[in-house]
Amino acid sequence: MTRLLLIRHGETDWNQEGRWQGQADVPLNEAGRRQAERISELLEDCPIEAVYSSDLQRARQTALILAAEKGLPLVVDERLREIHQGEWQGLKVSEIEASYGRLFKERNSNLLNVSPPGGETAYQVRMRMLAAVCEILGRHTGKTVAIVSHGFALAVVRAHYLDLPADRIWELVPKNGEIIVIDLESC
Repeated sequence: MTRLLLIRHGETDWNQEGRWQGQADVPLNEAGRRQAERISELLEDCPIEAVYSSDLQRARQTALILAAEKGLPLVVDERLREIHQGEWQGLKVSEIEASYGRLFKERNSNLLNVSPPGGETAYQVRMRMLAAVCEILGRHTGKTVAIVSHGFALAVVRAHYLDLPADRIWELVPKNGEIIVIDLESC
């Protein structure tokens, strides 16, 4: 049994403002740095073999604190990035609804197959995230591994392993600094 610790990065100013970050490279704010330190404290006695992270700085900053505490190198993998929100990155939901109302509704009803202009579908995120997770599982069979990533990306992984439909993804998005534990035998 391999234990995955799925960790959402700490808070950013855009999280606080309700802006969709997507793959915009926004850093942690002060609250986010405290959350990252708290994650490290919570996992102090956990026997983690490896720490993986998205290449976006909010995830890397969170993961670096944990990796340093554990004396481990940080493995950065761009496949662990957040969903690309295309033209919607940096906008609030109200702004997206006002400018892209019909497409926003269509996407919400068909999350796996509809993307924002210039962005990704949930299906595309699922494919890259699961490929990364399966490789990680193969490298660390029977061990505990931390994966620091993003809300939607982690929700897609959770939905897959909980065998839930795509329309449940939004309710599976972890809070900033939240740790989700998943025990897996295989991909």
